[in-house]
Amino acid sequence: MRRWISPVALIVLWQLASSTGLLAEDELASPLRVVTAAVDLTRSGELPEGLLVSLARVTTGLVLGLVVGVGLGVVSGLSRWGGLLVDPPVQMLRTLPHLGLVPLFILWFGIGELPKVLLVALGVLFPMYLNVHSGVRGVDPKLIEATSVSGFTRAEQLRHVVLPGAMPSTLTGLRLALGIAWLSIIVAETTSADAGLGYMIMNAREFLRTDVIVVGLAVYALLGLGTDALVRRLERRVLAWRPAGPAGADR
Repeated sequence: MRRWISPVALIVLWQLASSTGLLAEDELASPLRVVTAAVDLTRSGELPEGLLVSLARVTTGLVLGLVVGVGLGVVSGLSRWGGLLVDPPVQMLRTLPHLGLVPLFILWFGIGELPKVLLVALGVLFPMYLNVHSGVRGVDPKLIEATSVSGFTRAEQLRHVVLPGAMPSTLTGLRLALGIAWLSIIVAETTSADAGLGYMIMNAREFLRTDVIVVGLAVYALLGLGTDALVRRLERRVLAWRPAGPAGADR
């Protein structure tokens, strides 16, 4: 509960500033107006509909980015030739600001679903690749050698030694990838969209509805926090074998 003290205090100060006129309503709506707008949008169905559209885009892009990023990371981390062939082009592409590719994606793929999904996938790919690659390369060579002596096949080594050893880095990459995925969809939907939370925010901007804009941003933030909490919960289960860190470190 102590973690909620400062957020609640900020909201109270925000409401006081709005009520006393220090903060103009046309610049930033008060928390009460934001809550009222959220209720109205939910009743009208606009918020649930936009939420489902954005979730579908993020989920599709996330799955695509995970498959490609993890696959490339394993290939690059396991094989010397894989590293030589895969790592240089991925590192070159990683230096490009992927959000700056929005105009090209619109030019290439139009304003449909594909450019939005690809933008999310590209944002997810790089943190997953880097962390999987690092995790695979960080597996203790003595464990690999021991399993070779024991008669493990390459596939068995991958399943029982390499992938479990790389799991901490992989989950860290997943947390980073989720944050970038939500950032990517915000940019994609506010640039060119006819549905979704970003489209709702852009419409609200045209009519100076700061309350609706804050509702959309708050939903994005809650989605990001929620997905990160799910990964941290998964991390505690999957990595239960790790020694406990400093008290409260995972909270």
